[in-house]
Amino acid sequence: MGSSTAENRRKERRAQPAAIRLAHWINIPLLVIMAGSGLQILAAYPALGPRGALYSWYPFQNDAPPSWLRIGGWLAGARHWHFAIAWFLILNAVLYLIYMVASGEWRRRVFIPRRDASNALAMLGYYLRVRKTPPPEDFYNGAQRLAYTSAILFGVVVVLSGLAIYKPVQLYWITAAFGGYDVARVVHLSCLVLLALFTAMHLVLVALHPRTIVTMLTGGRRG
Repeated sequence: MGSSTAENRRKERRAQPAAIRLAHWINIPLLVIMAGSGLQILAAYPALGPRGALYSWYPFQNDAPPSWLRIGGWLAGARHWHFAIAWFLILNAVLYLIYMVASGEWRRRVFIPRRDASNALAMLGYYLRVRKTPPPEDFYNGAQRLAYTSAILFGVVVVLSGLAIYKPVQLYWITAAFGGYDVARVVHLSCLVLLALFTAMHLVLVALHPRTIVTMLTGGRRG
């Protein structure tokens, strides 16, 4: 009876409830500022490696990111932006996750391997022109669920790795869990790259399915 009541409540909501739309649109300027100020912080020491040494696999040693990608003007200014906006971003994410769990929306949005893995592979084949027709689509297809769930996981890792390099002494146990300060810094930068790739892929999918942006603005139909 409980699941039936939850399903009835879900059917009364729009495809994209106001809480999810609000979190989505608030995220955009916050992520832009976080990325830009993060790159400005990186520009102060644009190298990766343990204790002053350099990792041989990193191709951009001592190459600062382009100035047009940076926000904050200088190291201290970027740090102010980065650490101030981070708390708003975390608060927005926490409220989003609380809503997802409390409303039951996670059931149709989160990637569940047993349900979504074959659909995600079929959808990938369709996008790569290996398959001529798309697989049956639910609220989201498997590839969308995988992408959105991955973004949440990247977000968790980027917050934890950020805390590890922000307070490596006070939060030494988080820093140690990443394998040390230098590794945490690499993980933090890698998550930024992965989130940038996710954003690019997200924009491509929106271009392929332009009606989704209308739904994200209006909420779409109920049910």
